[in-house]
Amino acid sequence: MHNGRCDCGAVRFTIDAALSPPVACHCSQCRRSSGHIWAGTLVDDAALTITGQDALRWYRSSAIAQRGFCTGCGASLFYRMDGENKTSVATGALDAPTGTRLAKHIFVADKSDYYDIADGLPQHEAG
Repeated sequence: MHNGRCDCGAVRFTIDAALSPPVACHCSQCRRSSGHIWAGTLVDDAALTITGQDALRWYRSSAIAQRGFCTGCGASLFYRMDGENKTSVATGALDAPTGTRLAKHIFVADKSDYYDIADGLPQHEAG
């Protein structure tokens, strides 16, 4: 069981499953919504319980996906593709220890110029 929350604590969640290795996304949407890069662990919706629904808002960020954030503190918490029964959960919002390690970087062709990726993990130009 893994627990997490937004910064103000209005939105909380539990994951009743092992965490998949997180993926770091460098696309422009993830950078703009999170302020840097998005690192998320993919979770089956059946294993994800979210409380504080009154403070959670879903923003349609593209024609195929939406992002969940806290209306109180603005924390970017979730990314969900349409038609899938999975949600990517912000790894940084999880309570430590997570027991997992970053697996790879995606959309590195879109990364900004102010940082380098030098951790030796696989890098993919797109998703």
